[in-house]
Parts: sequence; C-alpha cells; structure tokens
Amino acid sequence: MLTITLPDGAKRAFPGPVSGAELAAAIGPGLAKAALAIKFDGKVRDLATVITKDAQVEIVTRTHPDALDLIRHDAAHVMAEAVQELYPGTQITFGPATETGFYYDFHRAEPFTPEDFQAIEQRMKEIVDRDEAITREVVSRDEAVKRFKALGESFKAEWVNEIPADEEISLYHQGKWFDLCTGPHLPSTGKLGKAFKVMKVAGAYWRGDARNPQLQRVYGTAWADEKQLKDYLHQLEEAEKRDHRRLGREMDLFHQQEEAVGSIFWHPRGWRLYRSLESYIRRRLEQNGYQEVKTPQILDRSFWEKSGHWEKFREAMFVIEDDEDKTKQLALKPMNCPGHVQIFRQGLKSYRDLPIRMAEFGACHRNEPSGALHGIMRVRAFTQDDAHIFCTEDQIVDETRAFCDFLLSVYKDFGFEDVRVKFSDRPEKRAGSDAIWDKAEEALKTATTAAGLQFTLNPGEGAFYGPKLEFVLRDTIGRDWQCGTLQCDFVLPERLDASYIGEDGQKHRPVMLHRAIFGSLERFVGILIEHHAGKFPLWLAPTQAVVCSIVSDCNPYAEKVVAALRRAGLVTEFDGRNEKINYKVREHSLAKIPAIIAVGKRDEEAGTVAIRRLGEEGQKTLPLDEAVRVLAEEARSPLDRAV
Repeated sequence: MLTITLPDGAKRAFPGPVSGAELAAAIGPGLAKAALAIKFDGKVRDLATVITKDAQVEIVTRTHPDALDLIRHDAAHVMAEAVQELYPGTQITFGPATETGFYYDFHRAEPFTPEDFQAIEQRMKEIVDRDEAITREVVSRDEAVKRFKALGESFKAEWVNEIPADEEISLYHQGKWFDLCTGPHLPSTGKLGKAFKVMKVAGAYWRGDARNPQLQRVYGTAWADEKQLKDYLHQLEEAEKRDHRRLGREMDLFHQQEEAVGSIFWHPRGWRLYRSLESYIRRRLEQNGYQEVKTPQILDRSFWEKSGHWEKFREAMFVIEDDEDKTKQLALKPMNCPGHVQIFRQGLKSYRDLPIRMAEFGACHRNEPSGALHGIMRVRAFTQDDAHIFCTEDQIVDETRAFCDFLLSVYKDFGFEDVRVKFSDRPEKRAGSDAIWDKAEEALKTATTAAGLQFTLNPGEGAFYGPKLEFVLRDTIGRDWQCGTLQCDFVLPERLDASYIGEDGQKHRPVMLHRAIFGSLERFVGILIEHHAGKFPLWLAPTQAVVCSIVSDCNPYAEKVVAALRRAGLVTEFDGRNEKINYKVREHSLAKIPAIIAVGKRDEEAGTVAIRRLGEEGQKTLPLDEAVRVLAEEARSPLDRAV
C-alpha cells in the first residue's frame, strides 16, 4: 500500500504507484480538471510523474504559489513553437521563466520587430486552442544530438554535450515540436490559458559571450488569469509615467552623461531633495544614539585582503596603481564596514562602552556592468546611509528590535507602510566556519522574531560575512523595492582583530550589526520620485512654492511675497518673466512644484495671494500672512511635527 498525505492532513491510500493525475482524479473531478502539476519532496513535478513511495503531496493549480513559474516556462515554449511555425529556419536556444514573465533566445537572420509581436501572440493562442499534449521523453546523449542536428538546431546539439554525464537528458514534446528541457511542464498547451503578451525584443549572445553568435531575445509576460495580466500592464503604464529619468529631466533634478557613466550630475533642485533626505536621516541618527564618522575613500589592497573583500568582491572594485610603488595596489572603497572596524580598534573598549553605533554617509564606488546601470537606481558612484553597531551577543536582540522600530518609522514618514522582510541565509561564497554561520543565523532569527516581524526565507542571499534581513517596500503601484538591510556579522571583527574587554577582564570579539535604511541615497531618491510620481508632499518637495507675477508691474509685490515665504523657511522661487500666467502655470506644473502662487494688481491692493495646488482644479485666495502660515505648517518635517 502507498499512502499520500495531502496539505490539509488528509490521507489517501493506493494499492501501488500512482501518478499525479490519478491522485487528483481520486480526490475529485474538479481538482482533476484544475490540476497543473504536483509538488513533493520540495519540488514541482509534471502531473504525469509517478509517486512510488509514501509522500506528502500538493496538487498545483493556478492559485498555487508555484503555478506562475510553471505557466511562464510553458509560455516560453509555446512562443518558441509559434516563432518556428511562423518563421521557418529560426533556431531555438534557451527560454526561462522570469520574475514577471519569460523570454526566449532565437537565432534568426532577419530581425524581429514590434510588428511581429501580434502575429506571434495570435499563433500562441492557436497553439493553446489546439490543446497539444505535453509529454516528457528521456533519450540518450547521442540520440538527442542526432535529433537536433536533423532539425538544423546547432545550438541545442552543442548544449547537449554540456550536460553533466550523470544527468538524464529529457525532451519535452508539444504536438510535433520539442525542446531540450528538464521541466516540469503543464500537461497540455490548453492549460496555459491566454493571459500572456509578447512585450519586446533585445540583443543577447549565445552562452552570454560577445565572441559567440548574436541572438534575439524576445520577452513576454504571462499570468494566471486575464485580470492579473491587465493589472500588470496597467502597472507598466503607470511605471512609464513615473519613470524617474523622465521626471528627473522635467523637474530639473539631475542628469547623466557618457563622460561619467554610472555617476550623477545633481542640479540645484535635485541636490536640495538629496540634502533633505540626508538632513532628515542625520537627525534621526542623532536621536537614536549614533555617532557620525568619516573614513578614507582609497585604501591599500592589503587592507581589503585582510577583510576578505579582495577575494569575494574584487570584480566589483575600482583598483588603482600606486605611482610611487608599482608593486602596490589601491582600491576605491565599495563599502564602509572595514573602515568602521578601524575606528573601533583605536583605544581600548570595555563592555561598558557597548553598544557603539557608528554611522557614515559613505561615498562608495562599485564597478557595476554597464548593462546593469539604470538611471540613478543602479549607479557606480553612490552614498550609503551606512552604520554599524558593535555590541555583545547579549545585546543583539535589543539592538535589532530598536533598529527595526527605527527603520519602520522612517519608511512611514516617507509614505511607505507596506514593508516586507526577507531573511537571507548563508551564500555559497562566504567567509567563516559553518559553526559561526549557525550562531549568526540563529541569533538574527531570534532577534527578528523578538522584534515582532514575520519574514520569508531568501535562501543563499546573505552577505559573504553574515546572514541578513532585507526590508522590501511596496510602492503606490504595487512594485517592490529592496532598501534597508540588517546583517549579523561574527566574521569581520575576527578577521580585522576587533575586541573589547569583557566583565571577566578578558578580550572578547564584538558582534557587528551592519545596517542601512535608505541603502543608497541615490536609489532612494529615484524610488521616491516614482512612488510619488514627482508630486512630493510639501515638506519633501525640492521647490515648495513658486511665486508668479501676472503682470510685470506686480513684480515688486511678488518679490515681497517670496521674501515672506522664505523667512518662514519655505524653499521658494520667483517667476517674474514677461509671459502669460497660464504658460507659467503649465511650466511649473510640469516641474511638479506643489504650490504655484499667482499675484496680480488686485492681490497687491488687497494684500492677498492666489494659491494653485498641484493636481487640483481652481485656486484659493488668502491673505498673505495666512497663506504663509498655512504653507509653513504643511511644510514642517515629520520630525518637527512630532515635537
């Protein structure tokens, strides 16, 4: 007898081996119809997979957390079949699922164009309507090569020989078309549904090497149902409207250029926004007992070798030769943590001195690949709101709890209340023994639970020196942004010989908690621009008000209004150009200035101003003193309102 345990604890007994499809049918006809795959031993498998031993099994339907990857992988195969039917002679290579869809790399003499997308989508829908059975076949290496060569598929034939000798070689068939794949897949193309869309085409290289043939990568998106697809496409439309690069130009915040790839030229308005963030978080750091420091930009290679960064992080570091000593190499710092350990090591530290919370607005440089750069979100030169807490093991829980409260309150001030936490454990490439990692992971998990936070596991994504918490913000259009981190490190204090004198009079290693809230200030500015669509709350806006004269005769009164607003602390600009007021209003609205104040002769005579709020129809006329008071109150920082 074979016993299958279902997620609700119910058990099903079978006289012998049973397939996933048979199991679903035994539970009920509705489930048999909805079933896409099964999951057991932690892996999703084809519905045709035969279960030969007692097991806990889940039936994967469209609502299952693992269903989307399955659907997207199948969408890639269906697209490949559609492309080869429409454009004979096209060779296939690889087609994985992605975070929001799928892509497939093709080798074809003629370029794909956006005009081809509709034809590909239509043929994909026809393949879905055919409801072609999807079946798995295990073949020998020679047989696989023979079949692909017979079809003229040179890339697939080459890849077969790269598969490790101890792995099965499996082909997945759908109708007459087949592909080399490990699976799993849906039972038929009809199960895919039609909630997909072909999106764009880009260049790629076979096996990621520019020396190899160039391929065409066709991207698509696929979802469990039409509503999810519609919501995603709407999100993309909104994201395009909110693109920080476009808004950065319209709002005159910053620019980038080829002569400084991965760096930012901040304009006056953008730099005011940047400094507002810096001033805000600096005040919060002081309130929470942090001491600000500054460490060198360039350090000798030997320093980075000792910390472990040279071995684990060398490819991302900018390295400089020492002109005086050619045998020496220097590196621009990619991070601040080893420098903070050097400050900690100066002078004798006692357990009574701990915790020490050390903060730095550290300018860092990382040699990011040019293809990974994205506006101010991903750059090579950036500043971190970095800090490190040196504490005892007994202080980890209290310090973690305090930091999490601090971080969540900061995010709330900036309009982010949906914050998720991921726990990233040991990566494959790491420093320190397994025993040290066991201790660090257990300490951080215990502290996170004590802080009242739920988390999901993010396997293998910890820093090379310790596990970490990743704090993910969800913005107004539903996108997730990973910003803050907290890392528990027992390794660097050991490698860099940091110690304190304990209550027992002996030397002990401190625990080092690496933490950031914004992460990169540049990236956080970009996230804020997109989150608010450039329409910042008044306290955060880089320009809070602009005063526009309706006629040039009113310029002296307009300048008086500007002076009054500035005395009240508002960042105010003056527009006295000889242009029509509607033109001025349109221009300043495009620049997302939250308060546009128009003054004319009547206002001058009455001592009033007319305030037009960004995004609102009409205007409101107020006495000058009242207008200044209302705007000044609204422009107060959340920190000042809390006082």
